[in-house]
Amino acid sequence: MSQASFDASIPVLTEVLKAEPLSDDSAAPAAPQPPSAAAQLEAAAIDGWTEAEWAMMEHRLSVRIMHQLQSRVDFVLEQRIKDSMAEVLSHALHDLTNEIRIGLHDTIEKIVSRAVAQELTHLQAQKK
Repeated sequence: MSQASFDASIPVLTEVLKAEPLSDDSAAPAAPQPPSAAAQLEAAAIDGWTEAEWAMMEHRLSVRIMHQLQSRVDFVLEQRIKDSMAEVLSHALHDLTNEIRIGLHDTIEKIVSRAVAQELTHLQAQKK
């Protein structure tokens, strides 16, 4: 995708997968803290993963990311279509209203002209 077609309303991957915010303490170099029990369990579990388990994790992450991105893309696309259709329908309604107005004016003008001509013909016939 080219940079010229970048759309700020479409989030980037890092916005969709909101990473855990870093604490202010992590920005400054500090003495390493011992890993939490959850981190130790996770590290132990990951160390023993087979290629099949890694492939399954990759697949699950891909599916989840695609689902999140697709729902966001669907929302943005729907909004853009609604906005575009509203503008198109507004222009079409304006044009149609003008055409009907012009046609109605012409029709009324013809009806009045014909009615006046008939009335004049009728008056002239009574005069004779």
